[in-house]
Amino acid sequence: MRFIPEAETATLVTRELAFAAAREALIAAAADGVIFPAVIAHGADPANRFSIKSGVVGGAAGVKLGSYWPGNAAQGLPRHSSIILLFDEATGRIDTVIEASKANAFRTAAANAVAASVLARPDACALAVFGAGHQAFYEICALAEVRPLEQVLIVARSEASAAAQIDKLAKVGIAASAADARGACEAADIIVTVTPARAPLFEADWVRPGTHIAAMGADGPGKQELPPALLRRASLFADLPRQSVQLGEFQSIAAEAASGAATIAAIGAVLLGQHPGRRSADEITVFDSSGIALQDLALALHLTGKGG
Repeated sequence: MRFIPEAETATLVTRELAFAAAREALIAAAADGVIFPAVIAHGADPANRFSIKSGVVGGAAGVKLGSYWPGNAAQGLPRHSSIILLFDEATGRIDTVIEASKANAFRTAAANAVAASVLARPDACALAVFGAGHQAFYEICALAEVRPLEQVLIVARSEASAAAQIDKLAKVGIAASAADARGACEAADIIVTVTPARAPLFEADWVRPGTHIAAMGADGPGKQELPPALLRRASLFADLPRQSVQLGEFQSIAAEAASGAATIAAIGAVLLGQHPGRRSADEITVFDSSGIALQDLALALHLTGKGG
């Protein structure tokens, strides 16, 4: 059994590698990839959460275990952890164990970047980000690779967290500033939400025509970042449509999706040319990324030199 520790995967992962893996995974999700139902669970303390996601892609089967232990921050430890297990297809034993916490941050951001590369307007240059935590930094850096960002606005719960994010971005050459929710929405061509929210972060009518929105935070029952009124006037896309109404951002319109009143397209169908994606400059597009195992497995294959 091969073991690849965090120290190694953290040096191997790049935005280019993560983008390629995410694109392959999202296409596979709309084609021949196999995705099993996700398990959302918690530890003895319900505040400590973990998920189990599994699937088959590129001839490889495996499992991704992701955890979020919020109390770790007080101990000086990362709150997020990610481990990928790849099976030996001949024996059913575990072939490779991969610690991939930093790689997971790249992987999550890459899904957003892949979707934005085909859904955001080509001239989109103003980005508003709701959330100033660990993942927000990776989301911004990934989007800067696919759109010519000239303005980055940070909406955070505190001035201190916004300032810390702005300083971190400045160190990689990205200028950003703090903003309030309404002002950020009204200025943005792209909006990213990356929070643990359970209620809308802004009003639907604050979003201007032509905006692309990526909802990255909803990954479990009860989570919500966007107002349902916005979803009802936007074109909707997801990494996995059936999961988006169970665990993702589209839980709030699950009944409408089930009845056919709302349509959710797989982003993989856009990448395959089976769906037109954005149809006009004034169209509002929403991409929900609740996270799928194929992203983790494709990433694992690239990290082990078997992908691409």
